[in-house]
Amino acid sequence: MLIIGIDPGISGAICFFENGEVKNIIDMPSMAEGKKNKRQINGNQLFNEIKNNIKNISKSNICVVVEQVSAMPGQGVTSMFNFGQSFGVIKGICSAMQLPIYFVRPAKWKKYFNLIKTEKEASRTKAIEIFPYISSKLSKKKDSNKAEAILIASYFSNTYNLIE
Repeated sequence: MLIIGIDPGISGAICFFENGEVKNIIDMPSMAEGKKNKRQINGNQLFNEIKNNIKNISKSNICVVVEQVSAMPGQGVTSMFNFGQSFGVIKGICSAMQLPIYFVRPAKWKKYFNLIKTEKEASRTKAIEIFPYISSKLSKKKDSNKAEAILIASYFSNTYNLIE
């Protein structure tokens, strides 16, 4: 079973996880939006990244796991709208590709890895502990989003009864 773990958002990441191993990990594809250095998800590139990573795999052997996000206290209306828009782009692309989508709340996967009330950096450390062969792709502080995508996929793989 190929599990596609997604940490949504402009600075998120996508992990392709199969048989307990990270097969590929990429930053969320993004592009410029308007004049003010704003970014948005590049839906076309996201579609192509997923398509290229699921070649020759039956859709019945693929599932997408997206972190179930919601509004956070202190975030502005515009930033929450943009975040929701990104979440919708991800859902729409996966739906159009006819890939089954599951959602997992941050509290669930973080509790599983003992990461409740920790900084994002702790996710990077945990992912490197569990998957040391991927450490070179998690070498920068900003790679905590990649680590979270890996942990989301790993959580789903370890806790859900998937028919293989």
